[in-house]
Amino acid sequence: MKEIKQFDVIVLGGGLAGIYTALNIRSDLKIGLFIKDKIDVGSSNLAQGGIAAETIFSPKQMEEHFEDTLRAGGYHNDKEATRILVDEAPQNIENLLNLGVNFDKNENGELVRTLEGGHRSRRILHAGGDDTGAHVMRDLRKTLEGRPNISVFEDEMAIEILENTNKALGVIVINKNNEEVYVLANKIVIATGGIGGIYKNTTNDKIACGDGIALCKRANVKIEDMEFVQFHPTGFYEEDKTGQAFLISEAVRGEGAILRNIKGERFMAKYDKERMELAPRDVVSQAIYREMFDTWSDHVYLDITHKSKEFLMKRFPTIYKHCLEHGIDMSVDYIPVCPVEHFLCGGIKTDINGKTSMENLYAVGECARTGVHGANRLASNSLLECVVFGSRVAKDINESTDFSKIDIVLPDLEFTHEPYNFKDIRVDIRDTMSKYVFIVRKEEGLLLAKKIISNHLNNLKKIKVFSRYYYETLNMATVAMLIIDAAIERKESLGCHFRLD
Repeated sequence: MKEIKQFDVIVLGGGLAGIYTALNIRSDLKIGLFIKDKIDVGSSNLAQGGIAAETIFSPKQMEEHFEDTLRAGGYHNDKEATRILVDEAPQNIENLLNLGVNFDKNENGELVRTLEGGHRSRRILHAGGDDTGAHVMRDLRKTLEGRPNISVFEDEMAIEILENTNKALGVIVINKNNEEVYVLANKIVIATGGIGGIYKNTTNDKIACGDGIALCKRANVKIEDMEFVQFHPTGFYEEDKTGQAFLISEAVRGEGAILRNIKGERFMAKYDKERMELAPRDVVSQAIYREMFDTWSDHVYLDITHKSKEFLMKRFPTIYKHCLEHGIDMSVDYIPVCPVEHFLCGGIKTDINGKTSMENLYAVGECARTGVHGANRLASNSLLECVVFGSRVAKDINESTDFSKIDIVLPDLEFTHEPYNFKDIRVDIRDTMSKYVFIVRKEEGLLLAKKIISNHLNNLKKIKVFSRYYYETLNMATVAMLIIDAAIERKESLGCHFRLD
């Protein structure tokens, strides 16, 4: 007998986009929040820098944030969505404060702002110095505990969308007991985060496999701009380490840190004389890649030794501690850094209210392609996107009157129960993407990557194993293929998609 659960709204994902959306949905609706891992796991918890937002409506400052976002995005942004991102920032920051989030303040009780790459003024709010994501998520989880209409399900992964005539009706979930559960709902919100797990080194949490995007691909939902994978310029370099990389926040450069190659030479003037180390991430990552190539090195250095130990320990407690644990005192030593996968600028195509091409299906956060990031995301606009468009998704759901009982014939799924080794496939996907679909791309490498990944994807589609590990691997191959195809199709360089040929 099939296990069935029914809600008014399902939210997939327990990061900022998912939790903030759920908290803003009206309290008379029954919400199921499904999280693939534990609620305190995920990339939102790892965000260091902050939230880029003007907190008081100022036409001049709003226009500058708007223009900075477009410039960073190579003017590939959706202008309407970008305008919304900027203009609705103040009300959402106020809402976060009302939900219990405590941003850093000065001795006068005023919100403290910092500077980051691509921004022309100090507009980034932070919490806990350099631990913004963890502080914001901790505060929101406390608020979540007091919402009886929201049921949280940890260690439960959605594997397929249930739909009829392009209308979403629910999802199939693998629960913590490895059982098949059919979860029905009138509205479904996908907030499953990024795709970092398909690369050898990423700032994302290990659970980021592009699950929501792959779910939508299998359901023929429109996906766009997948070639625009952003690589953060300053991941902490550790020789021969793969997996989750520790991030050295953009805010360190905002406080005056400079980049040096292994010869000790400052180099950013060769690539962007005007903005230097505070150029957007695509420019800085490509510059570092070139310096590494020219000096036969696998890293460069970040130098903030002009700042005192006292300042660094207060402003960057998390980063200072991490560096010290690796034998580096950032007040006197250079920090070894290199570019690592960080953020997907494309994803599930949505309108300005988070609606996808499938009725009753929404997407929000990194998995969504709202268009606000264009070809390259401006620093600290990601958390802002989560709350601005999470609020819009919630508003659209709140205004709906269609919450009738779901009537659907549930499909019978057939699974293979033979053991398969997916570990080698995952390693090959990560190696291939990191070698051929990295910061600098060429047609020859992209075509080779397509051959390798398509072979894995075709083999995975021939079998269907009822396990989270299988579906994660299938999702990784699906998303990798989407990125490769989009990168092949776009012949010109734009933003974080750089074609050497």
